[in-house]
Amino acid sequence: MRVHIVAVGRLRAGPERDLIDDYTTRFDRTGRSLGLGPLTIHEVEDKKGGGMSAEAALLSRAVPEGAVIVAMDERGKVQTSPQFAEQLAGWRDQGRDDVAFVIGGADGIDPALRGRADASLSFGKMVWPHMLARAMLTEQLYRAASILAGSPYHRV
Repeated sequence: MRVHIVAVGRLRAGPERDLIDDYTTRFDRTGRSLGLGPLTIHEVEDKKGGGMSAEAALLSRAVPEGAVIVAMDERGKVQTSPQFAEQLAGWRDQGRDDVAFVIGGADGIDPALRGRADASLSFGKMVWPHMLARAMLTEQLYRAASILAGSPYHRV
């Protein structure tokens, strides 16, 4: 199952980019034998300043046809890392070809797009900067693959 992060904004070179690239490489390496990956990041930018609805249109176009859509949202479900790993494996085992994690812009995800999501996931009640949310998500994807592979990376 291919994994996509679809996000508003361009990530520049720097520590966040390095961290995301590292966890993406780790996920791809660990997930390959598990039927997970590759992990692709799709960045969209609303250059005309159309707000959340314009961002939603750009995000929607970047989501692969038929993908499981997961809205990254502060109102979403809070899961443990093992629960997240089980959810990812469940979609894979259902024969889903793609899962797309959607990260909105500064104002979040347009309600219409959020309503189309198959799932909504939160990193807690706090709001995180979008670039850190990407880094946290790539780490959790790698952690999920490690859990599914039986690796000692995740310790209880």
